[in-house]
Amino acid sequence: MPKQKTHSGMKKRARLTGSGKVMREQVNNRHLAEHKSSRRKRRLQMDKVLGKGDGAKALKLLGKR
Repeated sequence: MPKQKTHSGMKKRARLTGSGKVMREQVNNRHLAEHKSSRRKRRLQMDKVLGKGDGAKALKLLGKR
């Protein structure tokens, strides 16, 4: 049986922590940063944990489940 391939789009968008959580970058932090406040940009830099349902889907696409 052939090996399962990791979904290329998902591996660019999400990563796994050591404890198994799926992390993602926050939206609105890529461009048009000139009019956003420094506080807002700092908060957008932090990664977020994917929700339960989306996390399960992401794990499957990453080939971990």
